[in-house]
Amino acid sequence: MELRANWSKKVEYILAVIGYAVGLGNVWRFPYLCYRSGGGAFLIPFFIMLFLCGVPLSYMEMAVGQYTRQGPVGALAKLCPFFKGAGLATVVISFLFTTYYIVIITWAFYYMFNTFQSKLPWQSCDHTWNSEICWDGSNRNSSIFSSAINTSMSLLNGNGTSPADNNTSSYNFTRSLGYLRPNNTRSPTEDFYIENVLERSSGIDEQGSMRWQLVLILLLGWIIVYFCIWKGPKSTGKVVYFTALFPYFVLLILLVRGLTLPGAIDGIRFFIEPRWELLLDAKVWINAAAQTFNSLGVAFGGLITMSSYNKFSNNIIKDVVILAVVDAFTCILAGFAIFSILGNLAYNQATDVENVVQEGPGLVFVIYPEAFVSMPVAQLFAFLFFFMLVCLGIDSQFASVEVIVTYIQDHFGTQVQKYFKRKEFLVIGVCFVSFLFGLPNLSQGGIYFFQLIDYYAAALSLMILAFFEVIAITWFYGARRLSSNIEEMTGRKPQLFFIICWYGLSPLLILGVMIFSLIQYKPLSVAGYIYPDWAVGLGWFIALISVVCIPAGMVHAVYQAKGSNIWKKFCTSLKSTIVEEEPVQLKSAEFKTSEKI
Repeated sequence: MELRANWSKKVEYILAVIGYAVGLGNVWRFPYLCYRSGGGAFLIPFFIMLFLCGVPLSYMEMAVGQYTRQGPVGALAKLCPFFKGAGLATVVISFLFTTYYIVIITWAFYYMFNTFQSKLPWQSCDHTWNSEICWDGSNRNSSIFSSAINTSMSLLNGNGTSPADNNTSSYNFTRSLGYLRPNNTRSPTEDFYIENVLERSSGIDEQGSMRWQLVLILLLGWIIVYFCIWKGPKSTGKVVYFTALFPYFVLLILLVRGLTLPGAIDGIRFFIEPRWELLLDAKVWINAAAQTFNSLGVAFGGLITMSSYNKFSNNIIKDVVILAVVDAFTCILAGFAIFSILGNLAYNQATDVENVVQEGPGLVFVIYPEAFVSMPVAQLFAFLFFFMLVCLGIDSQFASVEVIVTYIQDHFGTQVQKYFKRKEFLVIGVCFVSFLFGLPNLSQGGIYFFQLIDYYAAALSLMILAFFEVIAITWFYGARRLSSNIEEMTGRKPQLFFIICWYGLSPLLILGVMIFSLIQYKPLSVAGYIYPDWAVGLGWFIALISVVCIPAGMVHAVYQAKGSNIWKKFCTSLKSTIVEEEPVQLKSAEFKTSEKI
């Protein structure tokens, strides 16, 4: 049996898991979701779901990885071969994730490089690439806007009739960077993102040319990812000392700076002010479960993969508690840091905080850069922010790549040794293929493809995979049997609370989130753009690429199982292939080799 490498130090594993789980979603999704779902009141369902769903499922995945010493496919194939397709589906999800998630890192790099200028390029509309509808307050005499300006000035001076008590928003004007601009125009930050970064086309059916600057940065990103994981846990463990800790340093700087700015208190109030009536809305609880689920990275295969490199006797529950506490703390810290600065942005624009709040790319690539413009030493704070995004993204990226590499090594080890000779060459191959599949996101119409794959690959199908993974482990393999495995590793059985969650609460919560997501499903549309039917069909095809692995794995497991007829083969495929002495052998082998690796 080939011996498996271990993490050099326990702290490296902890930092790697934290880096994997704590990602861009903590910065751009949780604060917005908290605000929209009841403010401070949202923390109640969030912590309840973290306690009932997030912690038990993280514990389950870490235990499975550490006991089987396999990635998600090998682990499920051992526990319950009939559901091994769910493990393969997580690898497919991870591959799709690696192709488009690094695009966000590419954009962050591009913004970071553009901070090395005397004047931030998204500060004004005087560049050759700016569109005609860019509005920074200095182009007031443009013939395009003369009619709008004359009307605005007449109304503001009291020379016109106001249908809404001289509320300028009634005349389709918005405040941006301290001045009024017509709503059918763009701010300089939005124009920079659309015209300079993306060079966005009119739709997904107009792909246009490739953005060569972004292609080179994408290549740089993959080179960095490669050197983070080329030696396995050995190299990853050294990188996470920086990539996992540096974002907290930046978040603290942004928080301290944000709290000193005018309007910061208003922003924080919008973030935490409880709206208790929203707790009666089922959607708020579903959002809390989904946020907890996605935030910890359950069902992506990363927790199982990284835990498979642990020492057999590692204390799992301590790792789970550390992960849950740090993840929740990061969400709240990011919320305070983000909303303190958004409060200042709203103050400068003389508007309400709710008018500047967005989620996703719109927050970090349009709204937040606009907030930096009015700060002293804007270039420094902008650089730190985008460098923080790079670090947050890189951790999650190389953990997902490791899922793919581990799967190939575990199941095609002989072929890998024959054609790639060394793991470093295998990692190059995986990174190169993912790089090629990521290129469509960098054309002029790439943003539409990016949003399509993000919507269909990372949302709808993930809950289906998670449900089958959980029932395979807790119902068919058995939560009590898993409990005995944990006792064999750590000397102590999990508390009854975890057994109850594994058998009932966690699967039901996942099923509820899955059903609610399907009920609430709407075809993708972004900023008024309606995707054509063929693009929606492509989105469903992307979603089904991973889901189809589940029934395919079932058929394959039954076909390979021993038995004189289909029924006996089916029954055999439901039985675990783990023999009781195998973990003991692994345990003794580990003590002989862990110091050498």
